[in-house]
Amino acid sequence: MTSPPGGALYSPALLALAVELAGYPFDAAAPFIGEAHSRSCGSTIRISATDGFEDLGLKVTACAVGQAAAAIFARHVHGKAGADIQTSLAEIIDWLAGEGDTPVWPDIAMLEAARAYPGRHGAILLPWRAALDALSNPSAPR
Repeated sequence: MTSPPGGALYSPALLALAVELAGYPFDAAAPFIGEAHSRSCGSTIRISATDGFEDLGLKVTACAVGQAAAAIFARHVHGKAGADIQTSLAEIIDWLAGEGDTPVWPDIAMLEAARAYPGRHGAILLPWRAALDALSNPSAPR
């Protein structure tokens, strides 16, 4: 069996990212709460945040690829505005579709192998989509 062009999908580096999620406990009392769900794989991410993502919480029910994407998002979202997240989401969508360069978001190249698996693309996009949902619904009851 040969590996996809980007390498093994479930590499040790990708799997190690999931452990980082323990450092981001979800806070139901946060002023910004958002959620995103992938119809292609059933993964779900809930985000709790303060303004500028100074404090971020994650509740992730996803495959290892979705968990890795959430960890990569969490590593680098601190201080980002909604426009930054929207731009990054668009870049990631294009990249996954093979229509763009590697996005500017740090560490996103760690997900390179997942580009060969369209069924995992929805899970990769979840953190950015949940963050935008949170920003569009400040203090909304959930």
